[in-house]
Parts: sequence; C-alpha cells; structure tokens
Amino acid sequence: MLDQPIAEVRNLRVEFETKNGRVVGVEDVSFTIQPGETVCIVGESGSGKSVSSLSLMRLVEFGGGEIAGGELLFDRGGEAPIDLARQGTNKMRDIRGNDIGMIFQEPMTALNPVFTIERQLAEGLRTHKNMSRAKARERALELLKLVRIPEPERRLQQYPHELSGGMRQRIVIAMALACEPRILIADEPTTALDVTIQAEILALINRLKNETGTSVLFITHDMAVVAQMADRVIVMYRGRKVEEGPVEQIFNDPQHPYTKALLAAVPKLGEMQGRALPEPMKLMGRTDQKIEPIKGTDKLLLNVENLTTRFPVRGGLLRRTVAQVHAVEDVSLQLNAGRTLSLVGESGCGKSTCGRSILRLVEPDSGKIELDGRDVRAMSVSDLRRARQDMQMIFQDPFASLNPQMRLGLQVAEPLVNYGKSTAQDRTDKVAALFDRVQLPRDYMQRYPHELSGGQRQRVAIARALALNPKLIIADEAVSALDVSVQAEVLNLMMELQQEMGLSYLFISHDMAVVERVSHDVGVMYLGRIVEMGPRQAIFENPQHPYTQALLSAVPVADPAMRKSDKDLNFKPIPSPVHPLDYEPEPSVYREVGPGHKILVTDSGY
Repeated sequence: MLDQPIAEVRNLRVEFETKNGRVVGVEDVSFTIQPGETVCIVGESGSGKSVSSLSLMRLVEFGGGEIAGGELLFDRGGEAPIDLARQGTNKMRDIRGNDIGMIFQEPMTALNPVFTIERQLAEGLRTHKNMSRAKARERALELLKLVRIPEPERRLQQYPHELSGGMRQRIVIAMALACEPRILIADEPTTALDVTIQAEILALINRLKNETGTSVLFITHDMAVVAQMADRVIVMYRGRKVEEGPVEQIFNDPQHPYTKALLAAVPKLGEMQGRALPEPMKLMGRTDQKIEPIKGTDKLLLNVENLTTRFPVRGGLLRRTVAQVHAVEDVSLQLNAGRTLSLVGESGCGKSTCGRSILRLVEPDSGKIELDGRDVRAMSVSDLRRARQDMQMIFQDPFASLNPQMRLGLQVAEPLVNYGKSTAQDRTDKVAALFDRVQLPRDYMQRYPHELSGGQRQRVAIARALALNPKLIIADEAVSALDVSVQAEVLNLMMELQQEMGLSYLFISHDMAVVERVSHDVGVMYLGRIVEMGPRQAIFENPQHPYTQALLSAVPVADPAMRKSDKDLNFKPIPSPVHPLDYEPEPSVYREVGPGHKILVTDSGY
C-alpha cells in the first residue's frame, strides 16, 4: 500500500524524572513519515524536537526519560507495523542502526575516543550484516568516499581526536548510512559543519533518499536547511506541535504566531545588500527594536604578517617527524579597533588554527603578530601572560571550555583572581555586573554549567572573556550551535558590547548569513591561505575568487523556491595539506581588484 506510512507517532508523551519531580518533555505529539519523504521538525532548544526523535529509537530512556503515553508504530517491511514503545531490549538493539539509523548532533560524544574510525564503522556492519572483517573494511572505505573525506585509507586508521569537527560529523553520517536503514533520523547533523560540507551532506542525504527510498526525519533549527530539504515541516514549541504543513505553505503562509516570529528572525543571505556597515540581528517577536550600524575606528589594533603554522606528522618506530601539516600558510591580515573581521572557509582550512596562533595558544612557525604595536611573538612567557589581558577567546563549545565542577560565578571571576585584580568584594560586584551585562540572572552565579542551556552557557563564556576588559576577542564559531533566537540575542549582545567598549572581534564562522550581518571585513580561507580579503560588501556582492563564488553559491537560502541543485555544488576535492619536510610552498601573492579588496593569484589548487 503506497499510503501506508513507514512510521507513525501517535499522541506521544515523554516525561523526565528530575529532583523537583516529573517534568513533561513532549505532550500529545502526533505525526507520520511516508516512504521516501523528508519530514523536518523545527523549533528552539528545549522545544522537544530531539526528544521526539530519540523516542522513536527508544534512546530517550537512556537520558532519564520515559515514554509515558502514546504509540510509536514502525513498518519493518513485509509485516504488520510494530509498536516500538512496547518492544524488548533485544528487538530494539536489532532495529537500531539496521532499520533506523541516527546521526547525532555532537560527533565527539557519538564517537568512541579509544577506537579507530575503521573499527567504529565496521562494528555495525559486522553486527547487523554478518560481514567478514575484509568486507566490512571495504564497505567502510566506500562510505568514507561517499561522505567525501580526503585520504580515506589514512583516516580509517586514525582516532576521532585526530580529525576536525566537520570530518568527525561526516564519520557519524557514514556510520548511520552503513546498513542502509529504512528511516534516517538526523538530529542537527549539519550544525557544526561549514557551508560547503553542509551543502554536500544535504545533497548526499537527498541522493540517498531518492536512490534507496530511505525516509528522513530531519531535526534542525536552521530554517534555510529546512527550505532546502523538507517535504513537510512540523513546528514545535514548548513540547507541543503548534503547526504542520507542506514546506511551501509553512514558509509562504505561516499561521501560528510562533512560526511567523521564527521565520522573521532568520538571517537571510543578501539582506544586507547596499549597506556598508554591520547591523544587529532581528530578535524574535520584537518590532520595537532599534537598529544602529556599528562604525568602528581607523586605529590599527591587530597586524598579522606572513603567519605560518605547521604541525608535525610523526611516523616510524622512533616516531620521527616524517611530514608536516601546513595548517596556516603565509597569512596576513589587519584589524582596526572597534571593527569585526570574519574568517570563513571549510573545516580544516586553518581558520581556528589562525585564531589560536594569534593568541599563541598554538606556537606559529614564523610571521609577525602585533597587538597595539607590541610584538606578540617576541614576548617572554610573563609578558605574554600580561598581554593576554588584552586578547581573549570565546571557544566554539562552551560546555567543553567551562569547568563542570565549578560554580559559574567563580569561573567568571577566575581571570580576575589570576591577574590579582581587586579585592574579593570588588570581584563579586564585577562578576554580578558581568552577569547583568550578558543578561543572565544573578542567581545563576551559584549554578553549574550543566544546569544551563547552550545559549546561556555561551553567555557565561562571553562574560568570562569580558572580565579583564580586553581589546581583542577571537570568537571561534561562538554561535554555530545556537538556535535562531538565541543566536540573534548572543550576536546582538556582542555587537552592543562592541559599540559600548570599542571591542574588536576576529569572528571565525561558517555561517555566511551571520557573517554578512556582523562583519566590517571578511577573509576567505582555503587550504591554510587567505584567497580573498576585503570589505564585507565587496566580498558578498562582488566575489572575485572562484572559491568564494563556489562558497556563496552553496549557502542554502530560507526560501523553498530557491533550492540548490547538485549542479550548484561545483567543489573540487580538497587537496591534502600534508607535505614532505623538504616542500617549500610559494609565497602568497595578491592582486587588488577594488579598494581594500584583494584576491590570491598564487595557484593554491583551486
């Protein structure tokens, strides 16, 4: 029967046991998934998106949840649908991975740090498909090529910590696809990926759906991804389904006030056309918002010339250096006080390494770094420690950068203690003022990181970075994992602080719509080099380098009428950044194509 759904969720209710009693995570949620259909569930953190999908695999029980009501009907093919809510442990073990695949949001926790990639990919194949070791290895290699991982043979022998975030996420996707499941549940699978990889992963999931008839349940907060992928959209708010309909209807004629507010807050590529200065994001449900452009100054704060950072590749019995990873190659950039320079590019292109090298969290091999006229590379350890008061970092994952055993107030006060700033009472007052500044209640000072949502944790990380009144903040993917409304609030907060305190940001991101909104200048990185640099308006409205053009053409737009096709994704395979020890790269040579707008003319393989 063609109209027989492959899965049907009826009146689902999920409860969680907490120290304050039982809490309802999802209430009375019903939806169906047809064969070969992509259903997208959207909503903010805590709306019940992931709980709904985890319930289908009964994984919610491993997180302290309990399916308190409803049915989860699943058609395994050739037999009557079974109710997954009432199946035993062995039956569910057989279904997970084999009939229902899951792509988890956080690749580092989804992968086992002590096993090689090959072992983790082969495990499901040998369990569910009874493959021999050689056959499983062959299939694992095939899967890595499918998700476009460079040097797949070498990657099989590596461990998760040796791969970038984007590569780890692609490994997780390969694991989910391994047994060709009937339903693929994708929980924010592209949140941590950059534009090009995201575009390819979405195209890959679409291609798989068309070729094998696999159904996809896609959970995301990125409305542009929804416009690109969905056949049908379910909007969730506070544990309930508030709207459902075909993707065109949801975008063109939303009915529920929450859906309207959500769509209005989404940053769209091209919105800033004709505007030279960055502007705050639109906030959800706010019509009275004042939007003031941020001018910045002409005073040079950060000057980087010919920065090069390489990492050794060790091998052989004595673990000698046999090659080098050219992570950052001959990078030069300038950042004025009170302005934002964004670095964009694919994962593994050297954006984060460049930011860390500027702070000397990673020691560069060569080059000049000047902050406010002082040579950062020539500083002694004690001088560098003092200089770090002026340059701080907001890391990508606030959960990893905060200490799980310390109260948040003490963590924000820690920089003040380390630098011997003021008395205990003054520190308490300063921390309270910082919590006010990042719009967090003062009683959160007594809480621990696990008691806060992702957006709130990121605000704590910002408060800690501000504690010493720095001049430069390097924000490494600081808002990539946040949903639309929280992302807008955090970015507006950062821009407000820039306006008030004259802060400068080196903003590392892969979200082109956000970069367009917040930047004064943009540098596009590819294989460790900046291939195009210039004012934001010039880069977005007149991209000159072929890689920049390809990058911008891959950005999904929050409009189902503007879906990208496979022919828009004209990416060449990324060459390896690993070179032998005697390899001497040519210097970066730039051609000026407009005022302050330069493109790389050295052949970098693109």
